[in-house]
Amino acid sequence: MSASEIKWQKSSFSGGGGENCVELAQHDGGILMRESDDPGAIVVTSRDNLRAFLLGVKAGEFDHLIE
Repeated sequence: MSASEIKWQKSSFSGGGGENCVELAQHDGGILMRESDDPGAIVVTSRDNLRAFLLGVKAGEFDHLIE
C-alpha cells in the first residue's frame, strides 16, 4: 500500500471544514496518526498503545489538558 492509498479517518466530532483534526489510519500492522493541518508529520504506534491511550481518554485521564 502506497502513502497515497492510506485511508485516513477522522472523528465525527471534528468541527469546521476539517482542517484541524487528528486523523488515524491502519498501515503495515500499525496505526498512523497525523494532524490534518500538518499531514507530513506522522506518528506511528501499535494497536496496543492506541488502545491504552483511548482507554485513558475515556477514563478522563487527560481532561485537565483541555480545561
